[in-house]
This record gives sequence, C-alpha cells and structure tokens, in this order.
Amino acid sequence: MALEALKQAEKRTVGVKQTEKAVVRQVAAVVYIASDADERVTGRLMQLCRENSVPVENTETMLEIGRACNINVKAAAAAILKADKGLA
Repeated sequence: MALEALKQAEKRTVGVKQTEKAVVRQVAAVVYIASDADERVTGRLMQLCRENSVPVENTETMLEIGRACNINVKAAAAAILKADKGLA
C-alpha cells in the first residue's frame, strides 16, 4: 500500500497549504493527494509538484490520508519530507 511510507514517516506535512509550502521550499520528497478531494483545492498543489518535479501519489480518499497521518479528520493532501531538510 502506498500510504505505508506516509504512516511510518518521521517528518511529514498534513493539509494542502502546509504541503504546498513544503513543495515550494523543496523539502517534500513525495506528495499524496486524495482522489476524492475537490480539484479547486488540490489543483495548485498538483501544478507546484509538476513545476518542482515532486512525485505525486494518488490515494482513494481523504479519510485514508487522515488515518495515515494519525489524525481524526480527512486530509486532501500530505507529504513526506526529505530527511536532510528542516520542517516546512
């Protein structure tokens, strides 16, 4: 399962805004985007990932991302951060 790495990551971001910041700062190693999230919410993030050559993994639901990040709410996006960089 693709979310296994996200579950085990020591450093990660949760949510579209924090994930966008990590991509712009070039500290995101891989980004996870929920397929059921509204494109108006995730469109800019997907564009930033393309521009910064950050790989994107699509997941089925926002609930899956939330659970993988140990939060009790849905999340449209999350990212695993590069180990050698600081938190976004």
